[in-house]
Amino acid sequence: MSGRGALRRLAAHEGRWQRSLLWWVARRRIGVAPGERAFGYAAAQAAFVYGLTFVCVVETVGLSVLLAGVPVVHGVLLVLDVYTVLMMLGIQAAAVTRPHVLGAGALRLRDGARRELWIPLGRIASVRYDLRFSREETRAGDGAAEFAVGGQTSVTVELSEPVVLEGLLGRRTTVRTVRFHADDARAAVRALRDAVAGDASSGDAAGDGGAAVTRP
Repeated sequence: MSGRGALRRLAAHEGRWQRSLLWWVARRRIGVAPGERAFGYAAAQAAFVYGLTFVCVVETVGLSVLLAGVPVVHGVLLVLDVYTVLMMLGIQAAAVTRPHVLGAGALRLRDGARRELWIPLGRIASVRYDLRFSREETRAGDGAAEFAVGGQTSVTVELSEPVVLEGLLGRRTTVRTVRFHADDARAAVRALRDAVAGDASSGDAAGDGGAAVTRP
């Protein structure tokens, strides 16, 4: 990808987490339609994010005192520190306001404001509770993707057909196994299994009637 394209994607990412702050204050969620089921995942990282934000606030106050006699440097660092604090809160806000969503015909997995993946229910072969604490780096060509939170995933989805995951900078990866985290992972597994079974039943019924079934 060209440098200009990468900059556009990074700017779009900035805009997403900044808007997430507003939605967070309004206690609303993004992209969850009526009748769809949302699965949160932000709780696993909350303590770390809030702790790091507190450290940033303390640093900002300390530097403000130390550099009070150097107004130019003080002003520049103050802007950078405030932006850092907002960015840390934006990370948590994006995770809270952009949950995973189980809708009609598809599972939408999200990694805050960074990336998302749509998986048609018809391509899901199996779902299981699978708690993993050590994050495994995805190697090129291994066909797996992780949506880890706080260094852990808790649900593994195996696909019958691959899907394409697009990264923050536009890199595309073909995956057949997806691991993600949900705060209530067992409930997510049950709901997803039920949805997959229901989607398969609907597909069979449509096939018996001679109508074509279209999946996203």
